[in-house]
Amino acid sequence: MEFTFDFIRIFAIGLYYAAPLLLSMLLIIVILGLLLGRLEGWSRLDALYLAFITATTVGYGDIHPRKKGAKVLAVIITFVGIVFTGIVVAIALHAASHAFNETHDSTQTTEQVAK
Repeated sequence: MEFTFDFIRIFAIGLYYAAPLLLSMLLIIVILGLLLGRLEGWSRLDALYLAFITATTVGYGDIHPRKKGAKVLAVIITFVGIVFTGIVVAIALHAASHAFNETHDSTQTTEQVAK
């Protein structure tokens, strides 16, 4: 359990420090999605749905842009989403590595004291 708590603590700290960047990227996804929806004549909900499905690279294909400008925006949304995901994964890997090292070091110290 110590590893889990360390991981969550370090991950939360990483997200806290990266929050301005991550929120900016989410805002870019929302704005580009709404612009894409306006170009295509879609409702706001459909536009945001497409933006987040595209940003997460799920891409169900139930709705898709048909106009050239909207397709360019979809590609930009995808790129921003991939970078966003990469940052979150990097923070998680750092947190896991750091938590493992802390847990492993404290285990070795306990074993050394017991000897």
